[in-house]
Amino acid sequence: MQLGAIFPQTEIGADPVAVRDFAQAAEALGYEHLLVFDHVLGADATKRQSWERPYSHTDLFHEPFVLFGYLAAFTETIQMTTGILILPQRQTALVAKQAAAVDVLTGGRLRLGVGIGWNDVEYEALGENFANRGRRSEEQIELMRLLWTQEVVNYDGRYHKVTHAGINPLPVQRPIPIWFGGGAPKVVDRIGRLGDGWFPQFKPDGDGQQQIAQMREIAVAAGRDPDSVGIEGRVSIAEGDPDEWNKTASAWDEVGATHLSVNTMRAGLSGPDQHIEAIRRFKEAVTG
Repeated sequence: MQLGAIFPQTEIGADPVAVRDFAQAAEALGYEHLLVFDHVLGADATKRQSWERPYSHTDLFHEPFVLFGYLAAFTETIQMTTGILILPQRQTALVAKQAAAVDVLTGGRLRLGVGIGWNDVEYEALGENFANRGRRSEEQIELMRLLWTQEVVNYDGRYHKVTHAGINPLPVQRPIPIWFGGGAPKVVDRIGRLGDGWFPQFKPDGDGQQQIAQMREIAVAAGRDPDSVGIEGRVSIAEGDPDEWNKTASAWDEVGATHLSVNTMRAGLSGPDQHIEAIRRFKEAVTG
């Protein structure tokens, strides 16, 4: 499995030196990818009758493409991964352009994880339709892959129109890998038909194995090699000790995960040094 570190978005702070130090430390420790969460806006929970969502306006989020452009200058090998970028709240051609730019500036080190999100406040502010976000995302993926592989695109879809135009420069990877987050039945179907990989939210137990098997059946029905669809498991530092981390990593390996990332957030850590020490301890635990 390829081992990655989740960028501690909500706890790293706004100091650019801390951001740089964490990314460089992950690379120096041998982590193969850096996974970044995405939110453009946070809602003020005090202005809602009820709020049972994981994030609000008090949670800090660095914008992924800007962050990756910054880190491109400070890293050499570590892959930049969004896990996930909320695609339908953004303009498709602009995402394709930004992703291509990151891929060029990092020498082909971008993996684009996408999802449809849950925060209607962001869609409202960004002027996109929350109600049809799932349907639109499929067309977005089709169009982005065309824009990444053709110098000139002529496209007339249900939600998008591009008239004999293209992005320049094209990315190093043609196309950039697109992974999916989420686990609703429609999302699993989308992953099997269209995805290069999956960020599942379940545990590597019997139920998780059933969902993976279902996705692979969909891939086969779509004429695809099910083994070509990657799977990224996740381990939280806050859950258990090194023995438990190792057991969870082994369980993900047994269900066929191709990638594994470690999350150091919500573990009572403070500052970049403690997060760096946590990913060091995790790497020792799972690789010996």
